[in-house]
Amino acid sequence: MTHPLTWTTLPAQGDFSAAQTLDCGQCFRWTLEPDGSWIGLTEHTPARVRDRDGMLEIQTLPGTEPLWRSYFDCGLDYPSIRAAFSVDAFTKAAADYGCGIRILRQDPWEALCAFLISQCNNIPRIRAILTRLCQSLGDPVLFDGQTLYAFPSPETLAPLERADLEFLRAGYRAPYLIHAARAVCDGALDFTTLAAMDTDSARHHIMQLRGVGRKVADCFLLFGLHKLDAFPVDTWMKKAAVYYDGDFSAFQNSPYAGVYQQYIFYYIRSVLQ
Repeated sequence: MTHPLTWTTLPAQGDFSAAQTLDCGQCFRWTLEPDGSWIGLTEHTPARVRDRDGMLEIQTLPGTEPLWRSYFDCGLDYPSIRAAFSVDAFTKAAADYGCGIRILRQDPWEALCAFLISQCNNIPRIRAILTRLCQSLGDPVLFDGQTLYAFPSPETLAPLERADLEFLRAGYRAPYLIHAARAVCDGALDFTTLAAMDTDSARHHIMQLRGVGRKVADCFLLFGLHKLDAFPVDTWMKKAAVYYDGDFSAFQNSPYAGVYQQYIFYYIRSVLQ
């Protein structure tokens, strides 16, 4: 018997914005619905989320709320992080503007593939490539009358050759996915082991993988392994660097450097571009 979905509030410290969290460049597979909610899934588990008066509200399958509390990092004190970050006019403006951002605890495999695809790319094209990948090779998941698609497993991608992924129109990036899948399947790449390493060691290890440079590595560490001291630097962050004479060390040395990075990135991309 199918039960009607109801909205449940997940307790979280600080304000939550679905749009800021899901459209700030850390993830690519949540879809904005006509009613302003967002629909997506992780680990084959679907959900619809929204914010109301700074609260995180969710519709999902019974018993899966603990998964989503972790995914949306509900236990971390984001107001205290913002207060520590707001040391001058620029950082206060960035923190205030992006106050609803939370760093997601994404599936490491999906995050790695997403940021392999992201290099020298823009967000609409990244979304389109990942949509083609999941709709073609991922398992269908029915949720509230819609068909979503789970991210294909390493075991699905490992046997493929480059020609098998031509439909993605991902160019030189497609073979990186196959190489990563084979590394996972043969044990050369183990996410549990990486998560247990300190950030510098994990960065060194993941950068041995084909297609992973410093920026992709730091995005994976921050958004795939939730290592909050990782600080990705891309073209938007380089624009922000002019405010600090090219020196981000005051932020990079914090255990919450990655959260700071998202406030800066989101503010620069949205307001000061």
